Amino acid sequence: MDTLGALSRTHNCNELGPDNLDQEVVLMGWVLRRRDHGGVIFIDLRDRWGITQVVFNPEVNAEVHAKAHRLRSEWVLAVRGRVERRPADMENPKLKTGAIEVLVSELHILNTSETPPFPLDEEVEVSDNLRLQYRYLDLRRPEMARNLIMRHKAVQAARNYLSENDFLEIETPMLTRSTPEGARDYLVPSRVNPGRFYALPQSPQLFKQMLMVAGMDRYFQVVKCFRDEDLRADRQPEFTQIDMELSFVTEEDIIGITEGMIAEIFKAARGIELRPPFARMTYDEAMERFGTDRPDTRFGFELIDLTEKLRGCGFKVFGQVIEKGGVVKAINAKGCATFSRKDLDDLTEFAGRFGAKGMAWIKIKEDEWQSPITKFFSEEEIATMREALDAEPGDLILFGADSRGVVNQVLAELRLELARRLELIDGESFDFLWITDFPLVEYDHGEKRHTAVHHPFTAPREDHLDLLESEPGKVKSRAYDLVLNGNEIGGGSIRIHRKDIQERVFQVLGIDQQEAEEKFGFLLRALELGAPPHGGIAFGVDRLLMILTGSDSIRDVIAFPKTQKATCPLTEAPAPVARKQLTELHLRPDWKE
Repeated sequence: MDTLGALSRTHNCNELGPDNLDQEVVLMGWVLRRRDHGGVIFIDLRDRWGITQVVFNPEVNAEVHAKAHRLRSEWVLAVRGRVERRPADMENPKLKTGAIEVLVSELHILNTSETPPFPLDEEVEVSDNLRLQYRYLDLRRPEMARNLIMRHKAVQAARNYLSENDFLEIETPMLTRSTPEGARDYLVPSRVNPGRFYALPQSPQLFKQMLMVAGMDRYFQVVKCFRDEDLRADRQPEFTQIDMELSFVTEEDIIGITEGMIAEIFKAARGIELRPPFARMTYDEAMERFGTDRPDTRFGFELIDLTEKLRGCGFKVFGQVIEKGGVVKAINAKGCATFSRKDLDDLTEFAGRFGAKGMAWIKIKEDEWQSPITKFFSEEEIATMREALDAEPGDLILFGADSRGVVNQVLAELRLELARRLELIDGESFDFLWITDFPLVEYDHGEKRHTAVHHPFTAPREDHLDLLESEPGKVKSRAYDLVLNGNEIGGGSIRIHRKDIQERVFQVLGIDQQEAEEKFGFLLRALELGAPPHGGIAFGVDRLLMILTGSDSIRDVIAFPKTQKATCPLTEAPAPVARKQLTELHLRPDWKE
């Protein structure tokens, strides 16, 4: 095996072009492909930046050419050679270096490689577990390297923008106190404090509020957070946030700062020029029109409430739902009257996954409304629905009838499924939407108490304070979420900065004075010692990058992610530990393997 010796890399594998003709260069990287054309050997040499074709010609150096015969995929090389123009019929316009090649005069084999467990130069289906087990190989693939490069550019743009706007980057603790509100905490036992535990932070929320009390005024952090929750494609047990907090601000100040940061991220990462300000919509309007507080607004299929228009109608299913306090809503799937019965059965089955007990439908034909339920409606009711739904020949009306929550969820998912089936979603468009005026609390029937929609430190609207104890469900908060293409990418709020209001909110949430003192005593004391008005927001870096890169999962934009079972196939974590370690942590190893 060779060594580098005094050899020094002069260029990466993506920067040579016609301007470098006749220069002697040194390149280093991995063998992506090897081709032997009548004695001349061509190697595609790859590094993080790209690919350069290097050529071994026996007429130039027979010894080096003989050595090149040994080369195989993923061997690590250093080559010295002269930059030459490729023959015109051999240029590769897909490569930045496609007009040139390097004629090699010196070859150093720095390391060999066994046959990789999956090919790195082809688009082949590889299981996620195998990719994660050999993640260091997976990350050699150009698309994965591009994702990490884009992640770097996005985070660096955010750092630069916030620094230029007088923010201080301040680190907050990773070992903190458990405050079990929302997702489960990851707990860390303390060796020196027997029977006591740290928690890994789900968010730096309270610490960044302390920094505002401390007078830091503008804080940010690119921070790891942890939640022990069931995982999906857009969730991980550990994730990264761009977190910020500001003093003496209103919602408008934070939204303005945020839009500027997002614009800088898109420009740096993708070269896309955004045009703030972004659209806004209240929570109530979003739920009414789209059935969700994170609507994808790249296409139509909005929900239309027909409850009052069909009250007392002849169709008993609808009538009984309305009498019980439920709602009837519908989607006009424009141009979908051609759907077959199987298509409709598939949609009915899909709706059932989200709680629908069935799905009524009507096809609008030139001369009739075609459906088993049409006969139950009067001409006046049909005319009313036609007007409300803007129904025309060729349209398909899909109904939801149940409690408001069930109908909203079913139709929200149904409109997304329709858009996917009809290929209405433009993967290269980016629709931003602020959702504002969230409810402060919602009632949890399982726990039989109110819970915070965002978190317990979100400020209620000042004009709703009188409703806090009497009608907490009607209180709106000063919270705001930023939605991109139907994904919540960031959320924040103006915080409570007065102790008396914080204590009142704790009471509404069922947190009595003793519990409040035990869990949040330090916060309440801080609010008594000159806490300024403040607010903030946090963005999920992983989810934002998933959208920016067009990836299907946040695992594709994280260097070393976990599986859906929160395991790491590369390191085989989590793993058993020695009994001695457990004893030192005052834990009893009495569970079975």
